[in-house]
Amino acid sequence: MSTATQALWIEGKGRFALRETLLPAPGPDQVLVRTRYSGVSRGTEALVAAGKVPPSEHARMRAPFQEGQFPFPVKYGYACVGTVEAGPEPLRGREVFCLHPHQGAFVVAADRVSALPPQLPAARAVLAANAETALNVLWDARIAAGDRVVVVGAGVVGALVAHLAGRLPATEVTLVDIDTSRQPLAEQLGVSFSVPDQAPRDCDVVVHASASESGLSAALACAGFEARVVEASWYGERIARLPLGESFHSQRLQLVSSQVGHLPPAQRARWDYARRMATALSLLDDPRLDALISGETPFQDAPNDYPTVLAHAGTLCHRFRHPD
Repeated sequence: MSTATQALWIEGKGRFALRETLLPAPGPDQVLVRTRYSGVSRGTEALVAAGKVPPSEHARMRAPFQEGQFPFPVKYGYACVGTVEAGPEPLRGREVFCLHPHQGAFVVAADRVSALPPQLPAARAVLAANAETALNVLWDARIAAGDRVVVVGAGVVGALVAHLAGRLPATEVTLVDIDTSRQPLAEQLGVSFSVPDQAPRDCDVVVHASASESGLSAALACAGFEARVVEASWYGERIARLPLGESFHSQRLQLVSSQVGHLPPAQRARWDYARRMATALSLLDDPRLDALISGETPFQDAPNDYPTVLAHAGTLCHRFRHPD
C-alpha cells in the first residue's frame, strides 16, 4: 500500500508549495523514514530557488532523490533526519540521516541512510551534510598541526571548517567575516574572530567560504608565501573577478577548489562516501555546534517561511520541524 506525504517544491522564482507525494511500500532492501527535521543549506538552496544553476551544471548539481528539472519546478534539499518506520531489522526504529529533499517521509535503499551515533541529537544532525563538506575542505586544505589558518566567511560551512581546524594541535585559527555579530559564534566554537581588514597575514592555509569576490580577495591577501588557498564556495552562474596582478603571482600562491561531490585524491583509495558521512556525524557530537542552528519553523509553514529564510543574511542553518 502507498503512503501519502508532503514535499516542498520550488515552483518558480519566489513561488513555493507543499505537494502531496505518494510513497510505495518499501521493498526488502529499502527503508521507510518518517522525517523529524530537515535543514536548509542557505547558500546552495538560495541559488536554486533563484533559478541560478548554470545550464552546464544542471546534471552535476542534482541533489540525491531530487525530482523535477532545473530551473523549475524542482524538489530540492539534502539534509533530512528521521526515524526508520519500516525496513531491515538493524535499522528499524533507528534515527538516521539521509541526503534527501525536504519531505515528510520517504522510501530509499537502506544503504542510502546513515544511522546517527547514539549520543547525537536528531535536531543537531541536520548539520551532517555541512559537516561532510567541512571535512572534505579540511582534507583538501591539508591543514596540519601548528598551522596559522584563516577561514573567510562565517556561514555554516566556514564556521565548521574553523571549528574542526581549531581542534588540531597548536593551530591558530581565525574566522573572518564582515558581520561582527558573528564574533560570539567564533568564540563559542573556540577560534578567534576578525573583520577582513584586520585579518592575520602570512598564513599557512586560507579557506574561502563566503561566495563573494571581496571575500576571495581578502583570502588571497591573508596567504603567506607559497600558501594554499582553498575555494569552498559555489558561485552558481556568477563570475568572480580576482586581483591576480597583486601578490598572488609573486607569492606563488596555490588556489584550489574543494567540492564535496568527490573524495580528495589522498583519501580516495581507502575512503568511501559512507565512511565519510559516518565520520561527519561523529564530529557533530559537540553541543557548541547548536549555535549553528539559527531558527526553526514547522514544516507546514515552509512555503511562507522559505523565502525569508533564504533571503536573510543572518541565516545559518534553518531547521524545519516535521509533524510527529
